[in-house]
Parts: sequence; structure tokens; C-alpha cells
Amino acid sequence: MGPVRVAAVQAEPKWLNLSAGVEQVIGYIDEAADGGAQLVAFPETFLPGFPWWMWLNSVDWGEEFLARYLTNALTAEGPELRAIAYAARRKGVHVSLGFAERAGGDVFMSQAIVDVDGTIAIARKAEPTGLERTVFATATEERLLVRDTALGRVGVLGGADHMRPSVRTRMHEVREQIHIAAWSGFTVYYGEGKEWGPELNTAASVRYAMDGATHVIAPVAVVPVAGWEVVDARLPDRRLLRGGGGVSRIFGPGGLELATPLLEGEEGLLFADLETNRAIRPMPKPRAAECRTPSGRIARREPVRT
Repeated sequence: MGPVRVAAVQAEPKWLNLSAGVEQVIGYIDEAADGGAQLVAFPETFLPGFPWWMWLNSVDWGEEFLARYLTNALTAEGPELRAIAYAARRKGVHVSLGFAERAGGDVFMSQAIVDVDGTIAIARKAEPTGLERTVFATATEERLLVRDTALGRVGVLGGADHMRPSVRTRMHEVREQIHIAAWSGFTVYYGEGKEWGPELNTAASVRYAMDGATHVIAPVAVVPVAGWEVVDARLPDRRLLRGGGGVSRIFGPGGLELATPLLEGEEGLLFADLETNRAIRPMPKPRAAECRTPSGRIARREPVRT
């Protein structure tokens, strides 16, 4: 097999607007496929956007957003995910999508890999961070999302899971050829003498590529956080969020960048051609995972290797 052309999305989500967000995702699928990409990767919780309000002081404001967030989260069997799967099948491209998944009264940080035939495999984040748990539920079972595809073995983790040694080790053991490190975006946080930037997270993607000897696609959302600080303007010790994000990267197995990054805050697609041909060591017996077609029916049971 020749080089695999991939695309990483760097864009601002359509905050709390599921229908607009689905249109945006389908638009990027079309654009990536038209650019020759065989795989396009989206940031963590790109639909309907990461709940950055968690960092702010206003409790009332947070409660308002939580209700809207639940309303605009996807369901695994819903028409929105089926529409995205149909777009992947129509364009003949694999899709990695981070989204908030609503199940009953809970919402999970979920990842989906959609094959070119529209088959969907989903995994939920088992250990959201402490702040994330104010919004998201924890999965009852930790299942790695790794798929054998026509492009090779593709796996995905969201955000802080890259900081968990046990999860990284298990993922490295399955010998991914392409890994998606899906980040929700980065902001600079002011108010308590701390500033959080993208350097640590980008370094985690590089380390993953080197330790796992795998290609890493690291899509990152653009986060302007427009207007959020106004809510806390009445507080003398207010916490502020400054816009950031937009630092998507694509790395080779040695940690070298394979594409010139877009400008920080610029929206678009980052393309690279990956040489994925390499020896794969024997694998342990895989565990089955549930997969669905765009119609929502279970198509077959495909292995998710752990």
C-alpha cells in the first residue's frame, strides 16, 4: 500500500448548536476528501464543543449552559451520527470524530471511528479529569478504540488520556500505525497566577509518536471563547479565559512534524502523507466491539484490540 493521505481539522466548533455543527463536520469531510485525504480527524468533543464554561466562576451561568449542552449532545443511534456516517461513505473517507454522547440523563466524552462503508465504532472516556466530571459521566467499562482498516491499524484517544501511563501502554501494545490524539483545544487561563498553553499537550503528542513508533494526527479546536469573560466582569477576583487553540499537528513515528502547521487560530485542514508500511508484531486475541451502520443497525462485530 502506498502513502496514506490524512487531514487534521483545526476549527472553531459551532458552540451548542448541534445542527450547525453536523453541517460543519460534513463540510470538512467533503473538503478533506476533495483534497485527497483518506482519513480526517476531528478534535475531542467537537460536537457540540468542549464545555469551557467549567473554568468560570458563575455557577448560575454554568447551570444554564449544562442544560443547553445536554440538549445539543449526540446520541449513538441518532440521525446526526448517521448523517456523518453517510457523508463518510459517500466520499469514501474514514472519519475520527470526538463528540459529547447523550445517554439517558448522562453525557459522555466519546470518540467514533467511521469506516468508508459507514460502519461506526464508539468508545467512551473512562476517566474524565476532575473538572470534566462536573459535566461528563465516567464509562462503566474502559474499552480502547482501535480499528483494523484498509489504511492500517487506526486508534484514537481523547485529551488527558494521553497523560495516563496505563492507557498509553495498552495502546502501544496493539501497535497502531496511525493514532489520533484528539485535543479539545487550549486556552490561556488567568486569575490565579497560572497560564496554561499548548506546549505540554503538543509534547504529549510527540512523546506518543516516539514511544509508540506510530504516526500521530493531533487535531485541535480553535477556542476564541468570545464573550465568556463578560459574565464574571462584576467579580473583583474574576477568572478569565483568553482565546487560543488552533495548534493542530501531524507527526511521524520519530516525532518529526510532517506538515507545516496552520497559524494559531486559523481555521482549516492540515494535510500530510503517511508512510505506514512497517512490520507488525503478532497481536493478542481481540475482543469484540459493537459496530453500527448508518441506519443504526448492528452490522457485525469487529475487533477492538486491547
